[in-house]
Amino acid sequence: MERLVRFELIGIEFAFYTGAPEEEVEEIIALVTDLVEENSSPGSKGSVAVGKVAVLASLNVASKYVELKRDFKAYKQETEERLSSLGKQIGEELAEEKRTTGR
Repeated sequence: MERLVRFELIGIEFAFYTGAPEEEVEEIIALVTDLVEENSSPGSKGSVAVGKVAVLASLNVASKYVELKRDFKAYKQETEERLSSLGKQIGEELAEEKRTTGR
């Protein structure tokens, strides 16, 4: 069920509808708040400064996304290689067992 979520950031009130769990929404808002605070300077409440802060926060999120995507690709490749190796090892051991037991 969707609900309206309201929060304030850099002196501006934002509102959106979401069906995401409350805990997830809180985590997202905390992440965005941290990123905006990290990228803002004192007195950055003007529209240009807010726009720059939003772009910097977006670039940080995009950077983290690209890094996670790259890490996941490497993890997936490593996992596939391990599974292939294990499958080959199991096949060899089964073949050896068949030879020794005559089945």
